[in-house]
Amino acid sequence: NNEDTISEINFKQKFELKQLDFKYESRKSNTLNDISLTIKKGERVGIVGTTGSGKSTLLDIIISLLEPNNGLIKIDDTVVFNSERKDIDKSLILGWRSLIAYVPQSIFLTDASIKENIAFIDNLQNINIENVKNCAEQASLSGFIESLPQGYDTLVGERGFQLSGGQIQRLGIARALYKKCPILVLDEATSALDNNTEQKIIESINSLSKDLTIITV
Repeated sequence: NNEDTISEINFKQKFELKQLDFKYESRKSNTLNDISLTIKKGERVGIVGTTGSGKSTLLDIIISLLEPNNGLIKIDDTVVFNSERKDIDKSLILGWRSLIAYVPQSIFLTDASIKENIAFIDNLQNINIENVKNCAEQASLSGFIESLPQGYDTLVGERGFQLSGGQIQRLGIARALYKKCPILVLDEATSALDNNTEQKIIESINSLSKDLTIITV
């Protein structure tokens, strides 16, 4: 984010999507048609559908990576997007994004230590190692990390070549939890895990603060 201004948004009650349509430029028909959805703070919401049905597209609109062709997005009483208005301050969208921690299907890793990839901040001095360890435990990753000779200082290698697919996925979940955002979005984030590990992570996430809003594909 290179913008200087990020408007602060207080998410206290709910956010709403109203009559959203979306079409990719390369396609003839809409991927999403007339989507209206209200999610209350603290709810756990699952989005279910077949491959290509628009689940990830809907998530990308929720986290404001994509802009709908039509419709309205509202957080409590604050409208952050309205297709009929062009005068809405873009800093509101940035404020909305700042409330969201997102775990995609494919996790980006830097060629750095495990703790740096979980905290994912520029200044090593600002890393809260206790928070890193707590998030790793919630993501069922702490046992593996602590078994390594260098522990949280272990280098993951370029694109995480030293880690398995499941370990990379869990690291991505730990990173999202480290941000301590009020909204957690998981896009098939446990798809690379075995059933037992997936169940442990789901139980751990569900045990987090009741004020945390979770949206899962």
